[in-house]
Amino acid sequence: MVNHTDISFSNTEMSLLQKSPKYNIHAKEGNWIQNLGLETETAIAQLPTNEGDAYRKIVADRIHTSHENNSNSTHDTHTEARLINSIKSKLRKNKAMIARADKGNSVVILPTQQYHSRIRDFL
Repeated sequence: MVNHTDISFSNTEMSLLQKSPKYNIHAKEGNWIQNLGLETETAIAQLPTNEGDAYRKIVADRIHTSHENNSNSTHDTHTEARLINSIKSKLRKNKAMIARADKGNSVVILPTQQYHSRIRDFL
């Protein structure tokens, strides 16, 4: 990542910016586990009657594990969302933007006016 502005970013903001332009924080709906259980039950209902209970037990165990693991990832997602909002705020305040670099999977931070000037020069 290259910063062509005088905006200073914290270490955590920099590490998020360096994850690449394609990085996506995976925000899950609040009731995704309940939806998963309902969708799974719908699928299990299509199985022969004697197989359903075995699959229900397997699914219940995995959903329980997912529910326990979800409490940790929600914190990370909220932290990254706050970092993104902080970065956006700094960019707006300084009239700057993030653009893809010419090569590689990196980004450039530059003043919006400079970006528009480069586009005009290119055209």
